Amino acid sequence: MITLFKKREQESDEKIRVHVFVSGRVQGVFFRENCRKKALSQEISGWVMNLKDGRVAAVFEGKKGRVEKMVNWCRRGPIWAKVDSFDVIWEDYKSEFSDFEIRYDI
Repeated sequence: MITLFKKREQESDEKIRVHVFVSGRVQGVFFRENCRKKALSQEISGWVMNLKDGRVAAVFEGKKGRVEKMVNWCRRGPIWAKVDSFDVIWEDYKSEFSDFEIRYDI
């Protein structure tokens, strides 16, 4: 019997920060709560919030591969969301946050 092992990709320790803006049907569909759960599961810090103009904004900080997964998740959002447009601003890592939170202030 021959057993093949797939080589595991090494996760990069490089840390990055992104600021995302998501438009469409993204408020009232549990986008923020699902985003928070996903970020916590990926050990990502930052925040997510609704904006007055109907968009959702978020900042993610963490390991590059995990942040990229969050960005990809935001491109589609939770099952009830309909993302029409998506903007990403890549920023310098700041190590600004210790957790991931839903923000309610604008």
